Amino acid sequence: MLDKKVSALINDQINKEFYSAYLYLAFANFYAEKGLNGFANWYQIQAKEEQDHAMLMYQYLHNNNEKVTLEAIAKPDCSLSGLSDPLQAGLKHEEYVTSLIHTIYAAAQEARDFRTTQFLDWFVKEQGEEETNANDLITKMELFGSDPKGLYMLDSELGARVYTAPSLTL
Repeated sequence: MLDKKVSALINDQINKEFYSAYLYLAFANFYAEKGLNGFANWYQIQAKEEQDHAMLMYQYLHNNNEKVTLEAIAKPDCSLSGLSDPLQAGLKHEEYVTSLIHTIYAAAQEARDFRTTQFLDWFVKEQGEEETNANDLITKMELFGSDPKGLYMLDSELGARVYTAPSLTL
């Protein structure tokens, strides 16, 4: 049986992961409207990954006989005008999600819930990758985004990304 605080935090994180998916769909929509389909593709895939993260946590709670309570998903609250705005907002959001995962991890450690800390290890690593990817996108945009040919190449690179489901075994 999971510690009640840990269970509540994971349950809340499910909603936050779905919010992340919704936020990234807003970013994809922004780029699609600008004609940058590669950037849109990147964020559509990010949205799918966030949905997967939510479902992994959903399944983890069910596997541990915990009740899942689904809450309303908030409307993304971001103002996007420049091409770098979603990239900057994405990095800030990933740093926020990292802090949330760390909070759950710390609660699991405090409760001596080793099974949950082991489950969360994958998410800790994933968040490191997410922050690196977000930083890399910002760097590339700063280097190449002001040049139309560079922006075209970057958009093409992001358009080549394909979705791969996570390989976490519960």
